[in-house]
Amino acid sequence: MTNPLEPELLRSLKHNMIVNVLDGAFFGMALGFASFVTVLPLYVSAMTSSAILIGLIPAIHTIGWQLPQIFTAHRVSKQSRYKPMVLALTINERLPFLGLALTAWYATRLGNNATLAITYGLLIWQGLGGGFTATGWQSLIGKIIPNRLRGTFFGLQASAADILASLSAVIAGFILEKHGDGGGFALCFLLAFVAMGISWFFISLTREPERSIPEVSARPVEFWTGIGNILRRDANFRWFLVARSLSQLAIMGWAFYTVFAVDQQGASKLSAGWMTAVLLAVKIISNPVMGWLSDHWSHKASMELGLAAATFSALLAYFAPGPGWFYLVFALAGIADGAIWTVALSMTLGFGEEAERPAYIGLANTLIAPANILAPFLGGWLAELSGYPAAFLFSAVSGLAAALVFQFQVRDPIERVRLEIQSYPGD
Repeated sequence: MTNPLEPELLRSLKHNMIVNVLDGAFFGMALGFASFVTVLPLYVSAMTSSAILIGLIPAIHTIGWQLPQIFTAHRVSKQSRYKPMVLALTINERLPFLGLALTAWYATRLGNNATLAITYGLLIWQGLGGGFTATGWQSLIGKIIPNRLRGTFFGLQASAADILASLSAVIAGFILEKHGDGGGFALCFLLAFVAMGISWFFISLTREPERSIPEVSARPVEFWTGIGNILRRDANFRWFLVARSLSQLAIMGWAFYTVFAVDQQGASKLSAGWMTAVLLAVKIISNPVMGWLSDHWSHKASMELGLAAATFSALLAYFAPGPGWFYLVFALAGIADGAIWTVALSMTLGFGEEAERPAYIGLANTLIAPANILAPFLGGWLAELSGYPAAFLFSAVSGLAAALVFQFQVRDPIERVRLEIQSYPGD
């Protein structure tokens, strides 16, 4: 199958690889300064002891990214160029960090209740901004990066993001150790906003040729009918969604790791920054390794390996006798992240035919959002009822259950993807 855009795309391939890796790198730097696992939970824990509210922080980010994707898939399919839509929508996942900086700076004047309400409003805005951008961004990358290089690209981008995120997380730890009040958090969020601006600049440099719009994309009724047909006929994909949902429960304890280590195990805020750095450093290695394993070995087996790491991470957090053990807890979480996030996205692309792929992508993200909505409430309820270790134990059980579903109910679609790539080497 000849792609009429291929000559132009190949001429711009090196340029597009570089600018989009740099986009991801500075996006990662921003998320190191304003980590949803360490910095933001510590910020909120200074205003409330509610485990549910603290557990909501990473969940809001993830749910916001997942939930809207199926609802934007049809609109995305009608774009001749994806970049203008991506550049406009992605502002909504970047601008909230400036709002967080201003809120933290004026927190004393605003009071705890107002600061919390504004903070969670900004986090919801940021999460949904990412979700409304996600389908267009994935479509843009799928258009400008050929099949045979997508794994390499995503591995490079993830590693670059984690390298800069590790650096910014350590800087954030020093900032918070020296300025533990609202001013320290305000500076971290401001630096996150600056890094987001640099990231936006690099993605704006992407070279994307215009494509012809398929006629079928203008028929929304057919699109939604096709979605229903997918769920009815594809049992393997349904089990994949079950396993993905369980995997979200397997990582719900991660939101409490830092707070538990600092508040109940005696770790310092500087140590919390180093723990984030360990998490990201392991991800620098595990993301490309997991991606390579999934391409050359098995998506399914890579997912099972990642879920085993998630299970052991939660068990170690449950049994840890002191704060030093949490470096290993975060390292195992970093290994798990490479599978539960990166490999899962790659595996999703193996289901269905090319014309159905936007629908599969939307379904695979939107339909696991309920598990992400449940996870923080369930985790917070368990933590308040029996302490944070109870949430860790439930995460471990969920991780084991997800691995068993993958092992016995899900068939790996990787062979179909390999045959497709071999059939169209010029794609």
